[in-house]
Amino acid sequence: MSARKLIAALGACALLATGCGGSAPMGAAGAAAGRDEGPVKIGALHPVSGSNAVDGQQMRRGAQMAVDAINAAGGIKSLGGRKVELVTGDTQGKADIGQSEAQRLISAGAVGLVGTYQSAVSTNVAVVAERNRVPFVADVTASDAIYAHGYKYVFRVQPGSKVIATAAAQYLQQVSQQAGKPVKKVAFLHEQSDFGSGAAEAFTAAAEQLGIEVGPNISYDAASVSDLTAQVTQVKASGADVLAVAGYYRDSLLAAKAIASVKPDLNAVWGVSNGAFDQPKFVTDAGDLGALYFSTNYHYDATNPQTVALREQYQRTYGDPMRTGAVLSYDAVQVIAQAVEKAGSTDPEKVRDAIAAAQVAPLTVGAGPIQFAPNGDNRNAMAVLMQIQDGQVKQVYPPEKAESRPEYQVTWRP
Repeated sequence: MSARKLIAALGACALLATGCGGSAPMGAAGAAAGRDEGPVKIGALHPVSGSNAVDGQQMRRGAQMAVDAINAAGGIKSLGGRKVELVTGDTQGKADIGQSEAQRLISAGAVGLVGTYQSAVSTNVAVVAERNRVPFVADVTASDAIYAHGYKYVFRVQPGSKVIATAAAQYLQQVSQQAGKPVKKVAFLHEQSDFGSGAAEAFTAAAEQLGIEVGPNISYDAASVSDLTAQVTQVKASGADVLAVAGYYRDSLLAAKAIASVKPDLNAVWGVSNGAFDQPKFVTDAGDLGALYFSTNYHYDATNPQTVALREQYQRTYGDPMRTGAVLSYDAVQVIAQAVEKAGSTDPEKVRDAIAAAQVAPLTVGAGPIQFAPNGDNRNAMAVLMQIQDGQVKQVYPPEKAESRPEYQVTWRP
C-alpha cells in the first residue's frame, strides 16, 4: 500500500476515533501520567539506528540542545519555572515502529511530539497524534500528502515537497539564464517512495510551465539499491544537460559515485529536497566534485548570527558539523515549548491551540516567523539554493539569503 493510501485509511480511523491497533483518544481532560507535575515532557522521534542513524542522532541532539536552552533560561515561566524534559523514541526508520513509539511517548505524558526525518514514518505518527489529540510538529517531513488530510494536530516547520520542488525549477531557470546557458532538458533520478516521487512530480509540473523539458524520470528503491551506474548511464544517453536528484544520503552518494564513473555531459546536478548534497560530510565522502552540485532544500540560516552560534556550540560539544535537520529539530522543540509557555498549561489541546497561533523566530531559512496555516504548514517556510564551492556548502540563491554568488558550470566535466 502506498503512503498516500495509508494516510487515507489510517486517517479515516483517526477521525472515527477508533482503534486500528491503537487506543482511543485521551481527550483534553485525559492527562497521561506525569503531565500535570514534574518536568514538561516533549517527545522526540527519530531514526537513531538503521541506515539513517547519523541524521537521526543529529536531530535528537538538536532537540536536546533546545531543551537545555529553555531550562537554562528558567524553564516554563508560566508554570512556575517547570523544567522541560526530552523523552525519546527510536523509529529505526520504520513506519510501524514510529507509530508504536509515538503512542508510548504520548502515554508517558508528552505534551507534544517532534520528528521524524522520514515521511513514511511521519504518516503513521500523524495518525497517532491526531487520534490522541496531542500536537505533532514535524521537523523534517517532505510529503505534502499528510498535510492535505485535514488534521488539526499536525504541523510542519520545513517547507513541503511542492514548495521546494517549485523553487528548484524556478531557481534552475534563473541561475542558468544568468550564466548564459539556459537549461534545456532535465533528467530526474529519485527514490521511489512518496518523498522522491512527490518531488519529481512537483518539479516536473513547475519546470514544464517554465518551458523546460523533463525526462527521463528514473526511480529506484533507496532501501535496497547498491549501485546507480545503470540509471546514470540512461541519463547520459538521454542528452539531458541537468540531472535532478531527490533521495536520501546513502543513495544520493551512490548517484554521485556513478556520475563520476559514467561522466555524463552535465552542466549541473540539481538536488531537489536532497538528503546529501547540502551536507558537509557529502563533500568529503564524494571526493572532487568541482562546482557541479547544487541543492534546493530547507537549510539552516547561515546569515543568522544565532544560528551560527548554535552550530558553533554543536561543533564544540559533539565534534561534528550540525546538519540542517538538527536545527529544524531545535526549531520544532521551541515551537512546542513556547506554546506551553503561552498556554500556561500542559493540556495538549490547549498547547495545540497555542501552536496554531504561534509566531516563533526560526534558525532555519524563512520569509518570516514560523507561523502555521490551517493545514499545519509553516506559511513562511522557504527553500534556498546551495552549491558546493571550494569544498564548502554555500547558500547562493535567492540573493537576499546568499553567502556567495552561484557558479553555474558550463565547462567543468567529471
